[in-house]
Amino acid sequence: MVKCSKNWEYILAAVLSGVGLLTIGILLGHFAIPKGTDEPEAPSWVHSLLRDLDEDLLQDFMNQVEATRIRENLRTLSSQPHMASTDGDKELVQLLLSRWKDPKTGLDDATEVVYDVFLSFPDSERPNSVAVVLENGTQIFISREKEENLTVDQADPRVVQPYAAYAPPGNPQGKLVYANEGKLSDYEELVRNGIDLNGTIAITRYGGTGRATKAINAAKFGVIGVVVYTDPGDINDKKASAEETYPYSWYLPPSGVERGSYNNHFGDLLTPYYPAKDFTYRIPEDQITGIPPIPTQPIGFEDARTLICSLTGPAADDTWQGSLGCVYNLGPGFQDDGLFFNTSEVQVNVYNQRRIEKSSNVLGLIRGSVEPDRYVIYGNHRDSWVHGAIDPSSGTAVMLEITRVLGKMVKEGKWRPRRSIIFGSWGAEEFGLIGSTEYTEEFFSKLQQRSVAYINVDIAVFANVTFRPQGTPPAQSVLFTAAKQVQTPGDNPIPLYDNWKLHYNRTSSIYGVIPSLGSLGAGSDYAPFVHYLGITSMDIAYTYDKSKTSARIYPAYHTAFDTFDYADKFIDPGFTSHQAVARIAGNVLVRLADTLILPLNAIDYGEMLETLYKAVDHEYIVEDLKNHSVSLVPLQNAISQFKSAAAGLHQRIARLQEEASPSPLQVRMVNDQLMLLERAFLNPRAFPDKYYYSHIIMASRSSFIATFPGLADAYISAKKSGNWEDVHQHLTIVVQAIENAASILEPVA
Repeated sequence: MVKCSKNWEYILAAVLSGVGLLTIGILLGHFAIPKGTDEPEAPSWVHSLLRDLDEDLLQDFMNQVEATRIRENLRTLSSQPHMASTDGDKELVQLLLSRWKDPKTGLDDATEVVYDVFLSFPDSERPNSVAVVLENGTQIFISREKEENLTVDQADPRVVQPYAAYAPPGNPQGKLVYANEGKLSDYEELVRNGIDLNGTIAITRYGGTGRATKAINAAKFGVIGVVVYTDPGDINDKKASAEETYPYSWYLPPSGVERGSYNNHFGDLLTPYYPAKDFTYRIPEDQITGIPPIPTQPIGFEDARTLICSLTGPAADDTWQGSLGCVYNLGPGFQDDGLFFNTSEVQVNVYNQRRIEKSSNVLGLIRGSVEPDRYVIYGNHRDSWVHGAIDPSSGTAVMLEITRVLGKMVKEGKWRPRRSIIFGSWGAEEFGLIGSTEYTEEFFSKLQQRSVAYINVDIAVFANVTFRPQGTPPAQSVLFTAAKQVQTPGDNPIPLYDNWKLHYNRTSSIYGVIPSLGSLGAGSDYAPFVHYLGITSMDIAYTYDKSKTSARIYPAYHTAFDTFDYADKFIDPGFTSHQAVARIAGNVLVRLADTLILPLNAIDYGEMLETLYKAVDHEYIVEDLKNHSVSLVPLQNAISQFKSAAAGLHQRIARLQEEASPSPLQVRMVNDQLMLLERAFLNPRAFPDKYYYSHIIMASRSSFIATFPGLADAYISAKKSGNWEDVHQHLTIVVQAIENAASILEPVA
C-alpha cells in the first residue's frame, strides 16, 4: 500500500508538471506570435525581450564623452615606459582594474588573466650595436645605444635600447651591402648585379615586407647579419635635418629608431593553438619558425647615413634611392676615399635574450539584460615599446573614457545593454598579438559560439584629419550609421561619414559613391578574432591626409619620441579627434550591444565576393584555367546563390522590423544567422603553412591579383611550377565556403 501510494504521488506530480509546461508553452506561443489588434496585450516581460536601441540614450552617451578626460588618461598611461611584463606594464594592469572596479563608474566585473609567454629582450649590461671594424679589430664607428634626449619626458632610465625582438644573439662581421627593403626580389636583384652575398651584412630600410622577412630572405642568400633603418623618404616626407624634425615638427629625428617584433606569426611562439599556461606543452625552441635566423639590429637614419653614404660599388636603381642626402651605392664594402677604408667591415652585435615571462590581460564586463550569452567585444592592447603615447595608449585612453561613461550609466541604473559587453586590455601585443591570441585560444569554443563582433581601437589617432575604419563587410552598415551621427572636430563640423567619403571613397554597385572601408590584415589584435575565430571585426582610428604626406605611419612610431608631448603638440592638440573616435567607437559598440536585430548586413558581403570574382574573371586567366580543366562557373554560381540568400535574409529582417511585436524566436534566429555568417568563411585546412589563418577571404596573399588569397597565390605559383592541382583545390575551398555561407543565410527549415 505504501509503495502504491508513492506511485500515485509520482504520477500526480508528473501530470501537474506537464500541465504547467503546457500552460507556459501556450503563453509563450500566444505572446511571442504577432496577434491582431483585438488580441490581449502581452505581459511586460515579453516587451522587455523586444526592447530596442534607445537613440536618446545613445546621444546622451556621446554628449558625456570628454576630450579633457581622454587627454588626462593619456598623460597617465604614457607617463612611463610600459613594455610587456615590466613594472610599468604591471602598474597599468592595476590602474585598469581600479578604474573598472570603481563603485561609481566601474563595470560589473573586472579580472586579470595571467599567461606565461615567450618574449625577447636586449641585455642591459651588453648593449646591441652596429660597428665598423678595421682589419685589426679596432672599432672606428659604433651606432647610438639610445636615441638622443630631446624633451624632458624621454629621460626615464627604463627606456629600452633599440633592438629587434626575437633576433638571435651573435656578432657576425662582413662587407656591407645595401639591399633596399629586404624583399626576396631585392636580394635577387643584387645577385643579378653580380654581387656575391655570402658572408655579407645587409642594410635594409623599413617597408616593403615584414621585419622578420627581411632577415629570413637575407639568410637564403648567405647574408650573415642584417641592419634595418627608417629612411626619411618613407616616413618624413624627405625631411632629415634636426631643425625640421621633432621637437619642431611631427617628423622623426635623425636618432629615432623603430623597435619591433621580428616575428611573422601571432600568439605565443612556444604554444601555438594552446593558451600559454604553466601546464601547457611547449614546442622546442629550435622548432620556432617565422623569426630571424641571423642577428638583426635596427638603427636610426643618422647612423644609416654614415654607413650607406660611404658604400662603394654600383649605384642602386632610382627606385631604391632614399633621402639620406647621397647616392645609394650597392656595395659590397666602403669607398677608400670616404670615412672608412675599403677593407673595413661591419659587425652586428646582438645580445638578445629569450625567456618566459608573465603577461596579463585585463577583462572588464557589463552583463547583458536579455541576451547575456551574446558577447560584443571591445579591445586594445596595453603594452608599448617605450612610452607608447600613440601606440597603444591613445586607444587605451579612449577605451577608459568609454568605460567611464557606460559604467556610470550602468551604476546609476539608467542603462543596461541587451547583450553582454566584454572589454579587453591585451598584454604583449607588440611581441606578436600575444594576449589577444592566448585569450581566443583559451576560450575558443565559447567565443566562437557566442561572439557577435569584435571592435579594435589600437592607435586611436594617427593624425587629426579624417576617420579611417577597417573591417569585414558586415560591419560596414553599422559604421556608416554611426559615422553619420558623429561630427568632425573643428569650427565647421560635418558628419564623419562625409569627411570619410571625402578622403577615402569607392563606387559601389549597390549604393553609388560611398566611403571605402579598409580591409583587415594582421596588424593588431583583431587578427585572432577574424582569422582564427571568424568573428565580424573592425578597427577604428583617425588618420592623416595621404595626399599631403607619404609617411607610411606616424613618424615617431615605436620610438622613444612617442610621448605625451609628441601627441599633445603634433598628433591631436585639444584631443578632439580622440573624442570623435571615442564617440563613434562607443556608438558602434552600443548599437551592436543594444539593437534588437543586429546592425550587420550580409548583402555587403555579396558585393565583396562579386568584386573578388571580377578580379580573376579576366580573359587570360580564364583561358589558363580552361587549358588545365579548371572552370570558374561553380564560383560564379556560388556567389549568385550567396547574393540571393543575403537578399532573402534582408527581406525577412525588414518584415520583422515592420512588426509591432515580432517573435523573439524569429529575432534570435536572424541574429544568429548574421552572427555566424563570418564563421562560414573559415577553413582550417586552407592555409596549412600559416598559423591561425583560416579565413579564406581575409587571409594575406603574396600575388598581385586582388582576388581570393589562396586562389590568387595558387594561380601565380602554377604559372611558374605547372602545378595546377593546387589551383583546383583552392577554387574548391572557395566555392565550398561561399555555398556554406549562403546556406547559413537561407531560411531555417
